[in-house]
Amino acid sequence: MNTNYRKVPPRLEPETRFDVRSESAAPFRALQETELERLKHRLLRERLAGTAETELSAPLRRAANEAAALAWITAVPLLVFPVLFEEKARTALFQAARQEYIRERSRELLAA
Repeated sequence: MNTNYRKVPPRLEPETRFDVRSESAAPFRALQETELERLKHRLLRERLAGTAETELSAPLRRAANEAAALAWITAVPLLVFPVLFEEKARTALFQAARQEYIRERSRELLAA
């Protein structure tokens, strides 16, 4: 056995307490949610006004909702949303144009 082994009794200081005021982040997030919804509606209105075809309304609304959902899980949803919406809207319009091309091509093939 080690001859230098010596049991050291612990010395405990008096317990220190801190007063912590918990301020909920909920009001801030609620404000952000409201601002995000306003931004979503404004950008969607602008995009729909620039689109003549009414059948593109549903894909653009879906793109706006998807972009808002993705933006909401980031730290800065109001900064991220416009870029996400633009990307999702571009993809939705491309897909709608592709579907229309396939429909037209199918009609031609069936008519022949």
